[in-house]
Amino acid sequence: MEQRVNNGYKIKKSFIRNWQLYLFLLPVVTYFIIFHYIPMYGVQIAFKDFFYNLGIMGSPWVGFEHFERFFNSYYFWRLLKNTIILNAYGLLLFPLPIIFALALNELRNGSFKKWSQTLTYAPHFISVVVVVGMLVAFLDPNTGIVNHALRALGMEPVSFLTSPEWFRHIYVWSGQWQSLGWGTIIYLAALAGVNPELHEAAKVDGATRFQRILHINIPTIMPTIIILFILNIGNFMQIGFEKVLLMQNNLNAETSDIIQTFVYETGLLEGQYSFAAAIGLFESMINIVLLITVNQIARKVSENSLW
Repeated sequence: MEQRVNNGYKIKKSFIRNWQLYLFLLPVVTYFIIFHYIPMYGVQIAFKDFFYNLGIMGSPWVGFEHFERFFNSYYFWRLLKNTIILNAYGLLLFPLPIIFALALNELRNGSFKKWSQTLTYAPHFISVVVVVGMLVAFLDPNTGIVNHALRALGMEPVSFLTSPEWFRHIYVWSGQWQSLGWGTIIYLAALAGVNPELHEAAKVDGATRFQRILHINIPTIMPTIIILFILNIGNFMQIGFEKVLLMQNNLNAETSDIIQTFVYETGLLEGQYSFAAAIGLFESMINIVLLITVNQIARKVSENSLW
């Protein structure tokens, strides 16, 4: 009992001493409560047959009927396969910002380094709609600059955006182009914490630049790498459906149909809210399992984890 009183006194004292920090934290906490925790009340419609006139509480329970309907549907495996392949493809390119940050960090020309950072970071501010518009303009089989180049080389034009085999490559690599600069800045900030004395000592011992990168820079930023990798795994099943939806058409649907676009179509366009909620909940549960699993593995292997 006495220990609880002491703990409560310490918490109260800490709150009074750092009340400004808690005040800054308040808007973030309020945001998550209003837009992330309160809406979780509506998840129960995944287990109900939702009707407008009855409301969430008045709608009848149907258990796992919507989940079974989705698992037994003919499009389930195609949606799951496309979602996993698209995310796995993007995850394979996870090291690119790390490599680029390590390369930029070694540049000695300050102006060229700043120019390179600005050039790669600028696409981060371009909206998805504009990016897809650029892809349509550049890859158009008749007027696109890419197909003009192919014709100049004596090759036949390619209809990239209507070819299922090209969809994944275009989606993932255009995403990398847009996000490379943002990821690079995070790793460059981590590299700024490398102790210069370590490099000086390594130079005295005769270490090459590559050896110093391998044995000093990479181990220093490894905690940041692990944390970002875990966060990426936590969103493994969640692809920004806006870009997929804008790039999708009837001809490339074989590889562009993913779970999130299906949730959008069934939930918002067709009004099957309970069915769409069940699919979204299934997707979120996979993300939670992956997040917890990878976090546990990272904690055991490297002693770096989210919690």
